[in-house]
Amino acid sequence: MLEAEPANTMVMFGLAKEYEKSGQSAEVIALLESYIAQADDEGNAYGMLAKAYEQNGERERAKATYEKGIKVSNAHGHPSMAQDYQMTLDLDYDDA
Repeated sequence: MLEAEPANTMVMFGLAKEYEKSGQSAEVIALLESYIAQADDEGNAYGMLAKAYEQNGERERAKATYEKGIKVSNAHGHPSMAQDYQMTLDLDYDDA
């Protein structure tokens, strides 16, 4: 489906979810970076992307993506998602 409609963000997100389930973090990263550049995501993709960065050993990118996800989630009226991302930052990324 993605080959037929490479700009279809719904297909991109769905395929990224399937890659996430099978632990293919590099594919998740590639798809979600493209998806976020094209879609007005409400926050969920940022959490998925941050986890994929983490699995790929890219801790700083994961942290920055969670931070962006907090802003986006709050902007779209999803404070509980933003709180979840903040909790992850506080528990897993508080290097101070």
